[in-house]
Amino acid sequence: MSQTDYDLIVIGAGPAGLTAALYAGRARLSVLVLEKAAPGGQILVSDWIENYPGFVEGISGADLMTNVLEQARRFGMETRSAEVASLDLGDTVKRVHLSDGALSAKSVIIATGASPRKLGVPGENTFWGQGVSTCATCDAPFYRDSLVAAVGGGDTAVQESLFLTRFAKKVYLIHRRDQLRAARILQERAFENERLEIIWDSVLTEIKGGASGVTGVAVKNVKTGDLTDLTVHGCFVWVGTVPNTGFVPAVIDLDAAGFITVNSRMETSVPGVYAAGDVRNTPLRQVATAVGDGAIAASEAIHYIENLK
Repeated sequence: MSQTDYDLIVIGAGPAGLTAALYAGRARLSVLVLEKAAPGGQILVSDWIENYPGFVEGISGADLMTNVLEQARRFGMETRSAEVASLDLGDTVKRVHLSDGALSAKSVIIATGASPRKLGVPGENTFWGQGVSTCATCDAPFYRDSLVAAVGGGDTAVQESLFLTRFAKKVYLIHRRDQLRAARILQERAFENERLEIIWDSVLTEIKGGASGVTGVAVKNVKTGDLTDLTVHGCFVWVGTVPNTGFVPAVIDLDAAGFITVNSRMETSVPGVYAAGDVRNTPLRQVATAVGDGAIAASEAIHYIENLK
């Protein structure tokens, strides 16, 4: 095959991507990791991680990913701040197109993760970044002694809402069902927290405000149809994710939700191209599963590269 810039290019520097780079680096492959934002991924803004093995008292997302980044660099990983525009996967040599040129590799691992899903209600885009947020760790200090709305019922929604209560006077957690989906220990903490009020069987239908920012939200009970206005000064949204696959070509199979379809070896529909972490069709999106995905993807990429003629 023709000469390539790298043995392996990993797109995305979250837990999956950095783990893949670590494994590939230890196998003495030349590895480049491309990341359009800060290395570490979304987990960087996670206040505290209690369910990642090996840290008895837990660890902050930033500290964990700093350790993983330095560990991968120890084995020769290169990083570059760049956003991938498209992929050309029609040949044995894989080409990764950036805004300022193209790079080539024998194999590619896509680990671009997923982004927070929006509600799609009036006012959301208007006040996005000006009262509407998806990151409590980033923005909670702005709402000290204020009233805040939050939307969701999973682990992220409950954990982030609990973090908000360290600052806000009151957090209204709006959930469309009559029970939370979060882990039991998080539910117990939520129920015990006097600053957290759960509004059951309800959806947020509008975010209201003016020149000064968010002033309230409209809430609808899905069982009774009753409408309620809540006075709040901020709104946090945690209702799932959408995959970051806008650059992925049609030759790579996606599922109905747009996540990359892989088998147990993290192989996509294109030989030599793998997907790992939140960007793939996985039943669980956690740091632990992303790390496992990255290890498998790298192991398979190593074997693929070794078998190339």
